[in-house]
Amino acid sequence: MVHQSIVAPGDVVLVDRNCHKSHHYALMLSGAQVAYLDAYPLDQYSFYGAVPLASIKKMLLDYRRAGRLDDVKMIALTNCTFDGIVYDAERVMEECLAIKPDLVFLWDEAWFAFAGFHPVYRRRTAMAAARKLESEFRDPDFALRHAEQAESLWDQETGEPADDEAWLRTRLIPDPAKARLRVYATQSTHKTLTSLRQGSMVHVFDQDFEHLNGEAFREAYMTHTSTSPNYQILASLDIGRRQVELEGYSLVQKQADLAVSIAQAVARNPLLKKYFRVLGSRELIPAEYRETDCSMPLSQGLSVLDEAWRRDEFVVDPSRLTLDIGLTGIDGDTFKHDHLMDKYGIQVNKTSRNSVLFMTNIGTSRSAVAYLVEVLVKLAESFDTEQRTLGPRGLTARAARVSALSSAPPALPDFSRFADRFRHDDATPDGNLRAAYFETYKAGATEYMAPDELDRRVSSGAEVVSAGFVTPYPPGFPILVPGQVITANTLNFMAALDTREVHGYDPDLGFRVFTESGMPDTAGAGHGAEGRTTPVGHGAGQLHCASVSP
Repeated sequence: MVHQSIVAPGDVVLVDRNCHKSHHYALMLSGAQVAYLDAYPLDQYSFYGAVPLASIKKMLLDYRRAGRLDDVKMIALTNCTFDGIVYDAERVMEECLAIKPDLVFLWDEAWFAFAGFHPVYRRRTAMAAARKLESEFRDPDFALRHAEQAESLWDQETGEPADDEAWLRTRLIPDPAKARLRVYATQSTHKTLTSLRQGSMVHVFDQDFEHLNGEAFREAYMTHTSTSPNYQILASLDIGRRQVELEGYSLVQKQADLAVSIAQAVARNPLLKKYFRVLGSRELIPAEYRETDCSMPLSQGLSVLDEAWRRDEFVVDPSRLTLDIGLTGIDGDTFKHDHLMDKYGIQVNKTSRNSVLFMTNIGTSRSAVAYLVEVLVKLAESFDTEQRTLGPRGLTARAARVSALSSAPPALPDFSRFADRFRHDDATPDGNLRAAYFETYKAGATEYMAPDELDRRVSSGAEVVSAGFVTPYPPGFPILVPGQVITANTLNFMAALDTREVHGYDPDLGFRVFTESGMPDTAGAGHGAEGRTTPVGHGAGQLHCASVSP
């Protein structure tokens, strides 16, 4: 819905390639020129972190150098990520607005709806950051600091910006006279607060809402809502809002404390330590993005957590627990289904090849935590028993499995590039998903190619272009999108995946790719496509409440 109201065909949108797949479909339908941002990889655990601010700034500066900064309309980021990596939303918006004062921000806070009700969490939410920046922009001292910084970032004789390296090294201060706060946040209330399934909200802090987006937003809202609204969902949203207004802090603090108790139980129990390890900030966030060095800040007190959340570029939500299971010799998908769900009825939302993700929420009880720890102990005991019964061959096979899960797999594939025919130009990376997607509707434009044949074609140097979205679960974001050039790195990663579910890939037929005869030859063929269509954004058809401020 937000995409439809903000983005017109031909607008450039910077987007985290690892965001929820609905963003990719929404941008495809809106006709946007998509420029993908790559998050830092955690190859050891086969998932990504978040997009470094330096990468975002560099892309904006690249567009400025190419003379296309005016084409950039919006940036979309996930805060927090499924694995609990949280941005400093205030700093991201502040520095981006210093380069492009009218940039629109879309923060996907699907799993972060609870964060507004705790003082430490709150400061890293989109709405709190927008309110703080609005207040700072009215402060005369802020304007003075901007003016002082501008003297070093702009050539005083030519009026042109200084070299990009200076902009990248500096913590940028926007011009409060030019910067406009246009901030949108989507939240799946039903995932982390009290609400019936599919209850969700869009929060808006857009200083130019009424004259730039009000009508389009209302039209998009009507596009994605039913003429027969579900009043039970609406009522549950209102009850959930009232609940957290009255007791939100205590509920959120409890969910974080319970998660810490699980992490401490795993770290202190000699049996559990043999097979499991809860990953903290040191494992999930590279040192270059942290000023503090505590792996699990909340375990040392709320003040230590507060310090990390004030200073570090990225932090880890303490209520997310990524459990490293590599030493069990069991991959994440098998551990989830065969050991947790089938045997003990424990539901896990996400796995990687050697980890499972546990999450506490406001409904988690101490008895549920105790049960989880008890199950982990039982599993560890069973692994011990199994090892004692294994012969030499069995022990060798088990050691091989542990080694495979503990060693580095094929590197996570960054976004390669769009085929030239779908790009605007060679100087900037954006491509037209819509043009590529609908090109596949033409008879003879696509074919299926088996992995072995595709690997041979790519290895020979041929350019093969994906004709669809290929989305493994996990990690749950498209490894390939329409119009993307397929690389050996992507194929190696796909070959190493042990997940049971891959959307867009047919195991019998292979990958759907463009035929050479079915591809248009004109570079940038999709740019500026006519018409405005409806995106299937996050929560599409599920929006039941919107809050708008100021």
